[in-house]
Amino acid sequence: MAYFQTEALSVGYHGKTLIHDIDFALEKGKILTLIGPNGAGKSTILKSLTRHLQKISGNVYVQGEEVYRWSPRSRATHLAVVLTDRIAPELMTCRELVAMGRYPHTNAIGRLTPRDEEKVNEALALVDALELAERDFTTLSDGQRQRILLARAICQDTEVIVLDEPTAYLDIRYKVEFLEILRRLAREKGVTILLSLHEIDLASKFSDVLMCVKGDTISQIGAPEEVLRGDAANRLYDMQRGSYNPALGSVELSRPEGAPRVFVLGGGGWGIPVYRQLQRRQIPFCTGILFENDVDFAVGGSLAAQVISAPAFEPIPQQTLDCAWERVREIGTLLHSGCPIGSLNSSLAVLLDRAAGAGLPILHSVQDLP
Repeated sequence: MAYFQTEALSVGYHGKTLIHDIDFALEKGKILTLIGPNGAGKSTILKSLTRHLQKISGNVYVQGEEVYRWSPRSRATHLAVVLTDRIAPELMTCRELVAMGRYPHTNAIGRLTPRDEEKVNEALALVDALELAERDFTTLSDGQRQRILLARAICQDTEVIVLDEPTAYLDIRYKVEFLEILRRLAREKGVTILLSLHEIDLASKFSDVLMCVKGDTISQIGAPEEVLRGDAANRLYDMQRGSYNPALGSVELSRPEGAPRVFVLGGGGWGIPVYRQLQRRQIPFCTGILFENDVDFAVGGSLAAQVISAPAFEPIPQQTLDCAWERVREIGTLLHSGCPIGSLNSSLAVLLDRAAGAGLPILHSVQDLP
C-alpha cells in the first residue's frame, strides 16, 4: 500500500465542489509537487489534505489510516504544515517559534524536556539557522523566515510535511537552498513531502511526482519527464506568448515577428545568448546549421523564425549546407556566434567562406546590427 494516498477526493468551499476525482498514491520519502495556473485550486487541495479545509467527499490516507478520523493532536504528530500566510508573532525568538513544533509531543502543561530542546537544535541546524535562534522572528528576511518555519515543521518530528508555495517570497538563492533542504529531508530521513510551486522549472528538477491542476480535475500526474513532455506545460498554463522548454527546464519569450534580418551561425550553446539578445531587441533571425541534439537547437526552435538542422552524430549533408547558404544569401547578413568549428560542423566554415566571397557582412556581435 502507498504511504500517502487519496481516493475519489473532491475539494471545494461551502459544500460546492471545485475539483473532483483526485486520486494519487505516493511512496514514503517521495516529493509530490502541485503545479498549475493561479487560482487553479492547488492551495485548496493541500488544505483539504491536511484538514485545514473540510473536504467535500472522498478519503485521504496516511499509512492506511484516514486523516479525517484523527484528532487534532494525532494529526499534528503525523502531518506538519507550512502555509503561505505570513505570520508576525509578537516578541518571539526564532528558537521559541521552532519549539512550538514540539507541543504535540509534550505533556498537558506543554513543558519541553531536554530531548525536546535537542530536537529544536537539530531542526535549526538542519536548516542552517542556529545563528538565528535568539533573533526576534519579525526582524528576519523572507528567506530566513521560511527556514525558521520549516524548522518548526521539522521539529514536529512528523513523517509528512505539506507546504503551500513555500518559495513565493524568496530570491533565487533562498529558493534553491530551501528546496535542497526539503530534498535532503526526503532522501536522508524518509520524510514524504507534498507542496505547491509556481516555478515550473524548479518543480521539474526537484520533484519525484508532478500533479497538474487545471479546471475541475487533475489533468495529469506522474514523473516530471512524462508530465512535461512536448508542449504539455504550454497547454497547462494556456501560454499564448512564449513557451516552456522541457529539455532545458527554461521559459522562452515569444519569437520576434517579421522577416529574418540576420542568419546566426550557432552550435554548442554559443548561439543561445545571441538568440536571447536578438529576442530582446525584437530582431527576427534564422539560425543553423544545428545538430538536432544541440542545446542551441532546443532554444533556437522557440526563438528563431527558422532553424536549419542536421541529424546528430553525422556529417552535415550537402543538401542541408546548400539550403543554409540559400537562406544566408537571401537574408544578406551573417552573424557568427563564436562557436568552435570542427570536423562535424565544418560546413559552418564553408558558409563563412561563401559569405566572405560574396561580400556579405559577417558580424560577431548583436550590437553590430543596425
